[in-house]
Amino acid sequence: MERVVRFLDRYEQTLPPPTPPLDWSNTFAARWVGEGSGGWLRPLEITAEQSLDDLIGVDRQKQLLEANTSQFVRGLPANNALLWGARGTGKSSLVRALLHAWKDQGLRLIEIDKADLMHLPAVVARISGQPWRFLVFCDDLAFEADDSAYKTLKTVLDGSLEATPDNLLLYATSNRRHLLPEQRSDNLASSMVDGELHPGEAIEEKIALSDRFGLWVSFYPFSQEHYLDVVRHWLGSLAAQHGLAWEWNEELQKEAIRWATARGNRNGRCAWQFARSWVGRALLEA
Repeated sequence: MERVVRFLDRYEQTLPPPTPPLDWSNTFAARWVGEGSGGWLRPLEITAEQSLDDLIGVDRQKQLLEANTSQFVRGLPANNALLWGARGTGKSSLVRALLHAWKDQGLRLIEIDKADLMHLPAVVARISGQPWRFLVFCDDLAFEADDSAYKTLKTVLDGSLEATPDNLLLYATSNRRHLLPEQRSDNLASSMVDGELHPGEAIEEKIALSDRFGLWVSFYPFSQEHYLDVVRHWLGSLAAQHGLAWEWNEELQKEAIRWATARGNRNGRCAWQFARSWVGRALLEA
């Protein structure tokens, strides 16, 4: 018996610590931590709260997501949403800004990794019956051609006999519109029937996943004018936070353009990084 007790003591040390149930009244966001066939929710501390006003030049996208989220929070019918398009254009920031805008009305966010999407039924079981409204958020969702996990996601979204609870929606971001790589060979199986183009089975299989999202919100690369508007916004915001006096001029505009040119893209992430660099250098010199 002593040997058994010592063995159990050693084995118990290898087990993860017990996780207390989440108090969603004080927790606005959590991350799903997958373990084996299940997992648990780890609360997240929200420090940098980005508001919807911080997203410049994406008014149409904000309008679509705000309307859908407002319906969801009020208990009205709403759709799962896929935010797709160019990188760094505000897809993830928009979802986090929605949480900031609606958290006082009962909205909660659960981040989940693509590898843990097979645990969605376990996530549903954790939040079923809760009075809160949950957005399950999967950032940078994409699958490879040999990845079969997308079939699990298809079934969970729309295709399972078990109905998804009314207090859950899935918001996902991706650089791919159909979430799967599209090969030239996929079009070889297409056929013309009475003058109509019928896609092949491979294309139908790939489109079927993105069709599970009732709302598609597209994001496009920034023009130079759009990029400079975002730069000015973040310079003003960061300078105000630190009490820094600044002035927009031609030299500062050229520096912002050179920053983007060196990185080969113009987007919101690039504008935010330039603003942080410039304000930080200005404060250091001061």
